[in-house]
Amino acid sequence: MRTFIKLAITVCALFFSGKSFAVEDAGRAKVGKLEITVYFATNGDPAAAGERAQEISMRIRDRLRREEKLKFDHYRALGAETQTIFRSYENWAQPLKPSDEILVRFETRTQPTKDSVFLDLELWLARKKILKTDAALQAGKPLYVLGPEWRGGRLIIEVGLAS
Repeated sequence: MRTFIKLAITVCALFFSGKSFAVEDAGRAKVGKLEITVYFATNGDPAAAGERAQEISMRIRDRLRREEKLKFDHYRALGAETQTIFRSYENWAQPLKPSDEILVRFETRTQPTKDSVFLDLELWLARKKILKTDAALQAGKPLYVLGPEWRGGRLIIEVGLAS
């Protein structure tokens, strides 16, 4: 009987100590963060982007204008999301919440380093996959994707490592 009581006390002590003896899932290890931003670019009236669209900084505007295919007169930020990158899991970002018109799916291909990551990257518009690519992202060097026409302009999706 004494052995049973000692065993019960030990089990209760372990249970209430808050320590977990469960095995952690290595695939859920956080290995970085990905930042996705959606811009509206137009040579026409930038008000077509809507009331929620915001001006962008001169630094971002200059960066976009350096690339010939991304050169427009006006840019507006429509939405952004920063999402955790898990080591072995598929990740989704929804930069225009609550809308799911634009979704970005990504997962790591190799073990990321502090300054870079190799990803399988997919861009989904209106629940249709429009782009699938392998992306090598480096800190401070985002990937820009020229998206579809929208409201007399074009959407530009920026995917980069969050600092």
